[in-house]
Amino acid sequence: MAILKSAGISGRQHGLAEQIFSRAAGAPLVPGNDVQLLRDARENYPAWLRAIQQAQRSILFENYIIEDDEVGRGFAEALAERARAGVQVRVLYDWLGCLGPASHHYWRSLRDAGVEVRCFNPFQFDRPLAWLGRNHRKTLTVDGEVGFVSGLCVSHKWVGDAQKGVAPWRDTGLEIRGPAVADLVRAFAQGWSTVGPPLDEEGCLSARASTPMGDVALRVVAGVPWSAGLFRVDQLIASLARQRLWLTDAYFVGTATYVQALRAASRDGVDVRLLVPGSSDIPALRPLTQAGYRPLLEAGIRVYEWNGTMLHAKTAVADGTWARVGSSNLNPASWLGNSEIDVAVENAPFAQQMEAMYLQDLEHATEVVLSGKARRLKAAPPLPRSQRGAPGRRGSMSRAAAGAVRLGNTVGAAVTNHRELGRTESKVVFGAGVVPLALAGVALYWPHAVAVPVALLGAWAGIALWSRAVRLRRQEEARASEQQPLPEPEVPPLPAAKPQALPEAPAPRAPEAGPHQP
Repeated sequence: MAILKSAGISGRQHGLAEQIFSRAAGAPLVPGNDVQLLRDARENYPAWLRAIQQAQRSILFENYIIEDDEVGRGFAEALAERARAGVQVRVLYDWLGCLGPASHHYWRSLRDAGVEVRCFNPFQFDRPLAWLGRNHRKTLTVDGEVGFVSGLCVSHKWVGDAQKGVAPWRDTGLEIRGPAVADLVRAFAQGWSTVGPPLDEEGCLSARASTPMGDVALRVVAGVPWSAGLFRVDQLIASLARQRLWLTDAYFVGTATYVQALRAASRDGVDVRLLVPGSSDIPALRPLTQAGYRPLLEAGIRVYEWNGTMLHAKTAVADGTWARVGSSNLNPASWLGNSEIDVAVENAPFAQQMEAMYLQDLEHATEVVLSGKARRLKAAPPLPRSQRGAPGRRGSMSRAAAGAVRLGNTVGAAVTNHRELGRTESKVVFGAGVVPLALAGVALYWPHAVAVPVALLGAWAGIALWSRAVRLRRQEEARASEQQPLPEPEVPPLPAAKPQALPEAPAPRAPEAGPHQP
């Protein structure tokens, strides 16, 4: 493992550190792969469509957002054509991510063409909070021979609009060939089995699945809710980096432990950099975002804001020897709440290619600094609305979720006093104090306005728990009936046989008189 060597770990310690990495990630190191770096939709989408059009046996496609627009319909036509040609095509989409962007007609047309389509974790009345865990993965695997992992969804936002001067969203993906593709098939099978019968993994793998295709070693880190595999890996990388640790993230909300790891690395002389979006659909979230910069900047970490439409990439590169590309953001939702997938590549030439791309991105970014006597944040001005394009409801929801986590971190720090708050966060804390005061006033003057919603929520929770209990009992009864041995069929008794009379012996006959001899 190159990053272990760069950290001065060798001999027996190298083997131990390698074991620690495998256990932390929950993924073994797979050698013998060929990996290609793909930048933005202009390189990712054509590669995806080319692989789909060349499919002969199977296509496994999962994504968080698949929009019913020109881009989404192009992919639907390619998938439908392969399904009609006899290829087994399976599509797994996220219920929340596609709620609105894709219509029922879109999915019906795919099913009519022979595509097997499944929806991940739709809302259920008896599971009120289960919908919070989403499938945020973006993967494509074809014939068990080639796989793609990225942060790109299927939407026109990643393509942009040249006529209106709207640049495409910035994102990064990988094309993988070699033994690691089998891990992508297994990861898809895990998500597929949560919403229906399991996938025949062997049927989706090629006979050449284990054949080496290159010299790149990597790990496929397929995270599921509360596994925290990538969080442990990110912590380890922040601790092992000795020279450089360059991060790109769309919705950075670092936890206290991760921020402390980055601060410790920076104070130890590591060149730590963080590139984040420079514009937001929700102006109120900008102070929250900037408030999170202060502890990083004070430790010497360099923070940059992207000047383009939207920076959606989720990447990391350390010491020119280790790199990560995938769907996970640096926030608790990705680390703990969602199903995510990332590829950690341990190859110096590839990591150096990632570093070169990172420096190119910084040419289109503005550095955030602490300036003046009051050490105030000085950031890039927001991008004009006319150049951002239509972000869509889904982008706003993602940013709102990230802002909610930032708000929780700030309010938590104010209540518990576990870290020093900055000047920028004073407005946030003041606004957070207004909310409980307003609720208290409403409860005093209009108690029914509070009591009725609480009663409805309580009734919903109770009915949901009862419904869940009934469903569990029925499942248990069905399982017990399946396991119970079938009774042996009763054999009707044979009719009693009537005793047969023995034939009577013939009566002895008197001997006949012979001729008389004189």
